[in-house]
Amino acid sequence: MIEQIPNVWWVLVLLGLAGGIVAGSLGVGGGIIFVPVLVIVFLLPQKAAQGTALAVMVPMALLGAIRYWRNPAIDVNPALVALLAVGALIGVLIGTEIASQLPGHWLRKAFALLILIAAARMFFMPPRPAETAAGASGQSQADVTTTRSEDGD
Repeated sequence: MIEQIPNVWWVLVLLGLAGGIVAGSLGVGGGIIFVPVLVIVFLLPQKAAQGTALAVMVPMALLGAIRYWRNPAIDVNPALVALLAVGALIGVLIGTEIASQLPGHWLRKAFALLILIAAARMFFMPPRPAETAAGASGQSQADVTTTRSEDGD
């Protein structure tokens, strides 16, 4: 089906739009949307879908990160970003090597299992007090902490 890109380019643009909205609003990689659709709808092999999703994430993640960084209500810690990036860069080298050695059907099953486990854990996780207080008023965690301190709490 991918050979028919001239006929379905608009579907790919809509897929990109959906992946961008999900990534920007939930802070997840677009691969959570892109990989299943590329495999199921466009019949790409699992490894090609994963590589395509990673390539799309670069510009999408940069733009999203800049937008979050520029929002004064959101604390993006540069040290945290740097440390995670170091680990992620090393991890992606290891992960792509593992992916190149495994059959695509195993990767597809591992991808699905990872999404299910993460979804179940997040769905059943109780809200944290800081999330409840900050989310209800639109204040950042720093604002909530400062307000509590000033109120004597």
